[in-house]
Amino acid sequence: MKTSNQTLLPIGILAGVVATLLVLVAMSQPALASVLYAASALPILVAGLGWGNRTAVMAIVTAAVLGALIVSLPFALTMAIFTLIPAGWLSHLANLARPASEVGGPDDLLAWYPLSDILLHLCGLVTLAVIALGVVIGYGPDLTNEMVDMMTQALQTQDPTLIPDPAGLAQTKSMFVLMLPMIQGGLWVLLLFAAYYIATRLVSRSARALRPREDMPSALRMNRYAIFVFLAGILATFLGGVPAMIGATVCGTFGAGFLMAGFAGLHYRSKGKDWRLPVLVLAYLSSFMLLPALFILVLGIADTRRTIALTPGRDADQTNETK
Repeated sequence: MKTSNQTLLPIGILAGVVATLLVLVAMSQPALASVLYAASALPILVAGLGWGNRTAVMAIVTAAVLGALIVSLPFALTMAIFTLIPAGWLSHLANLARPASEVGGPDDLLAWYPLSDILLHLCGLVTLAVIALGVVIGYGPDLTNEMVDMMTQALQTQDPTLIPDPAGLAQTKSMFVLMLPMIQGGLWVLLLFAAYYIATRLVSRSARALRPREDMPSALRMNRYAIFVFLAGILATFLGGVPAMIGATVCGTFGAGFLMAGFAGLHYRSKGKDWRLPVLVLAYLSSFMLLPALFILVLGIADTRRTIALTPGRDADQTNETK
């Protein structure tokens, strides 16, 4: 049935208030800042997945206005670009559906926007957000070199006998300028998708869910076109300068997407196997090291496909958006 505007308005405002409070708490808790920042996407996602686009937009506007009034306009813009808008866009894509007959399916079913394409959009949005932040703060070798010098001085303060090797220090600086956006972009993709996953679980427990709950091990894959973007990012890192920094960002964000797809494929292949639990535990623990993580990433690259969820048709006023 239709949800009245009188219901949508307070729900959107409440979601925006909760999102703002989570970001403010993140500012006062540096140890949990990344997790709390990503958690601020959760109320936006729940509002969008359960009550539709208008509620999500109301939540985003409320959070942005509160952020500007309580902290500053740049703070509100940063929050919107990094968290609010991506969350709203993900909920919009998740609620897109069309008659299955348009994609070669039965006439009486609805086909939902593929999860692989949602993940592709997320990687692209985070890439653009990290690049935009880099432009605003003037990210580059000068900034990262200063950060490396500060860390070196802090280590020397703790251990005065420590004398850094000039060649090693120069190599660290050249790597740091690429590793920072790569790690930041990849981590943000992982955290925002985790927020999306939690939001779908929460909404699916109520009658508000518009999109059917999918089996992540079988559905979570990257779009095949993401391989070409990832390859372009790798090649760009060898060009140096700004293209290398952009390429490193692409490698981090899209690499995180392939990493999640690899883990999902591993979950799918291990279903019903006696060795499932020890292998999964070992895979997750060893993924903090480079070579095991690369192996999981290759699994994700090797299995790219678009899986489309089908459900019985619903009345037009029960769906959020149709395409």
